Amino acid sequence: QVQLVESGGGLVQAGGSLRVSCAASGLTFNSYVMGWFRQAPGKEREFVANIRWVATYVPYAEYTDSVKGRFTISGDNAKNTVYLQMNSLKPEDTAVYYCAADRKTGGTYKDPLNYGYWGQGTQVTVSS
Repeated sequence: QVQLVESGGGLVQAGGSLRVSCAASGLTFNSYVMGWFRQAPGKEREFVANIRWVATYVPYAEYTDSVKGRFTISGDNAKNTVYLQMNSLKPEDTAVYYCAADRKTGGTYKDPLNYGYWGQGTQVTVSS
């Protein structure tokens, strides 16, 4: 049974940094794509970043344009944990951040509908 548990959210000032973590169980990174999504109040859930291993120890990451150069997604295979390092945070980054996972199928990995497993979410608030 796949389980995802996020942690590390909180309150930070604009320009600051925060790292959120997603501890995964019941899956192996080699067979799954791991994604981060976020949802702000009154808005739809949107793609932030994803990572998948195209070969052993060879990760491939994608980002939405608004976070490129500021956010970094990474994974620790030994700990089965995926991280999202967020730097230069802006108030518009405020949202609940969700970790998601699904088996690699070759399709798009930016659509939340393509992910079957979700964590409970962690709140990230950026003050101006």
